[in-house]
Amino acid sequence: DFGHSSELAFVVEPSDDIAVQEQPLILYCQVEGIQPITITWRKNGVMIVDSENAFMLANGSLYVSRFQRVRGDGSSDEGEYDCMAQNHYGLVVSRKAKIQAATMSDFHIHPQNAVVEEGGVARFQCQIHGLPEPVILWHKNSMPVNTDNERYTLLPKGVLQITGLRAEDSGIFHCVATNIANVKFSREARLTVSGSHSSVYKDPMILVGPENLTLTVHQTAVLECIATGNPRPIVSWSRLDGRPIGVEGIQVLGTGNLMISDLTVQHSGIYVCAANKPGTRVRRTAQGSLVVQAPAEFVQHPQSISRPVGTTAIFTCVAQGEPPPQITWLRNGQILETSDHIKLKNNNSTLSIYGINQADEAIYQCLAENSAGSTQASARLTVLWADGLPSPPQGVRAETVSATTIQVSWEKPLQNTKEIIGYVLHIRKAADPVEMEYQEAVSKSTFQQLVTDLEPSTSYSFYIKAYTSRGASKASEVTVVSTLGEVPAMPSLFIKVINSTTVQATWEPSIKLGQHEGFKLYYRKVHLSQYTGPVLLASNVTAYNITHLDASVVYEVKLLAYNQHGDGNSTVRFVSLRETVERTVLNPPCDCMKDEQNNKTSTTGIIIGIHIGVTCIIFCILFLMFGYRGRLLMCKNMQEQLSTPQIPRSQRSATGLVLNGATRRDRDDRDLNGKQLDMNELERLFPASPSQEQQEKGITSAHSLSAPHDETQISTFPLDEFSIIEEQPDPLPKTPHGSSAAAPAPDHGPANEG
Repeated sequence: DFGHSSELAFVVEPSDDIAVQEQPLILYCQVEGIQPITITWRKNGVMIVDSENAFMLANGSLYVSRFQRVRGDGSSDEGEYDCMAQNHYGLVVSRKAKIQAATMSDFHIHPQNAVVEEGGVARFQCQIHGLPEPVILWHKNSMPVNTDNERYTLLPKGVLQITGLRAEDSGIFHCVATNIANVKFSREARLTVSGSHSSVYKDPMILVGPENLTLTVHQTAVLECIATGNPRPIVSWSRLDGRPIGVEGIQVLGTGNLMISDLTVQHSGIYVCAANKPGTRVRRTAQGSLVVQAPAEFVQHPQSISRPVGTTAIFTCVAQGEPPPQITWLRNGQILETSDHIKLKNNNSTLSIYGINQADEAIYQCLAENSAGSTQASARLTVLWADGLPSPPQGVRAETVSATTIQVSWEKPLQNTKEIIGYVLHIRKAADPVEMEYQEAVSKSTFQQLVTDLEPSTSYSFYIKAYTSRGASKASEVTVVSTLGEVPAMPSLFIKVINSTTVQATWEPSIKLGQHEGFKLYYRKVHLSQYTGPVLLASNVTAYNITHLDASVVYEVKLLAYNQHGDGNSTVRFVSLRETVERTVLNPPCDCMKDEQNNKTSTTGIIIGIHIGVTCIIFCILFLMFGYRGRLLMCKNMQEQLSTPQIPRSQRSATGLVLNGATRRDRDDRDLNGKQLDMNELERLFPASPSQEQQEKGITSAHSLSAPHDETQISTFPLDEFSIIEEQPDPLPKTPHGSSAAAPAPDHGPANEG
């Protein structure tokens, strides 16, 4: 079973009960486990010794022969009882059973006389306290009220409602309260029904609204609401939080009382009763609170575990209830005290036992308790111990090396050292809880460890365990040592010239300085050996003016931070007062406005430079693109480089060559004007292939160039990509072939040379 130790566990636990005066009482307790098992009882935490009045039965139950609420010696049999069971594995304690005496008080509310007009509503109430809760019945004229009459409503808390009053309802009423302790009668009250039913309009009015109730789950709640008015109002119910009331377990008693059966925690809330005038929005409301409590119950039980010596054991116990239950841990029936070795976390839901040893072997119990009830669950811790394990390491010593380093050394165990495979050094700040401990593994041949990255001026605890393949030794003795203190770091120092005889030393507070008590400021003329100072300054001071200086010399200023461990390293600055008041020679002060302007100027220059660079790149790309597209191939002074002779410059046509410069529309216009190109002339100017005929005409393609040192780039293009444009508009005689001849032009050189 979950939440029980198989070695020892409860089968039946005592339960809450209400005992009758002078009557016997039995509290049940049944245990299972490994025999022999001893059972004892306690009342209010005190052991019960068998006596004539109270003794234990053979099955472990407790028998009280004559229950007494108050005995002659002033003692009482009322209280909280629990059962304890023990064997050689441990001890467990049952839940606490609350035993109360059955009682009944006198009536503290009696029914009152009432005079109500016919058709109205009458309400009688009597109230009495008792254990258990008394059952209240009503009598009319000394006879029980007929509950079959729909106009008569009896509520559990002692209320009688009569609606739609008639003349025959008149009479004398009283109530009778009954429980196992007693029977009591209330005073009598007379009901008088007067006159006839009135037709005068009356606003709706709530005579009695719901009262605040606190109940336990599975009980029944009755929320009263009785309203009057003419016409008779309609009573409705809702929740203040807007959630639906639901239908399961919901019933309306009489003309507007709400009854909720088998309560759950979800039924808790504020309920609103509304009396509505039929056909209108006129209404009156009243509200009451319902609180439903739930006894503690476990969501997760602790589980029995087995762990080797020196390890950590963790038990988890999660309980729920309303109100939220309080969790308490017991060890063999005794309240568990926390220590560095034993920790409780998560509102006591988690029990952690660090570095367990054989003394920790026990039965651990989790008790969950709230105002509605209590429960318990148990689990056993078994500590595994192997024979032949090493004894604890000896002679553990720790020596401080620096503010962040400690040297730990030890000697090997005295017994069973052959199977040791290594050591584990356990490290923890002395002020930290055990769960903050960390470990460092060390080889079996090493008997010292340098622990680094520690905090200055801090105490640390150390202990060692020797490990074998079968388990760990017990822990060595714990040694505690503190790291050295640390002096503060160097402060940042700035010097600003105030005037010809005064400078200001400023520095910045920083967490890098660490803990410091203050600052020491020194200054001197650079050609002198003696400093003026120290000037002692508090830790919250960040500036100091040095006055009465000589403007003709250079000064050295030195600043350091100090604490109880000594002086930190100093920061040195040099300053001259000869120049401008605003600046120093070697340490220009921080002029925030000027720095901001310089930053703005520098930023503007950078932006302009970027724009210029981008513009240059764009122009270069455009130049390359259009230069490539506009390149014109001309043959010039290349006689020695051509495989065939060229036409002399003087014989060339003055007509310019335009590449991709003239559109088809332009050529079509020239054709219309009679200026057609002779195909023979085009073939002569732009040969398709190198042939003997082309060589005779002096035109060659780029493939005919043979001079390797010529860097002129020559390309071949289709003929339909070129046009011949005349530069002389005067008409010339036609050639025999009928094509337009180009007029000789002055030799200005080629229009475009490759």
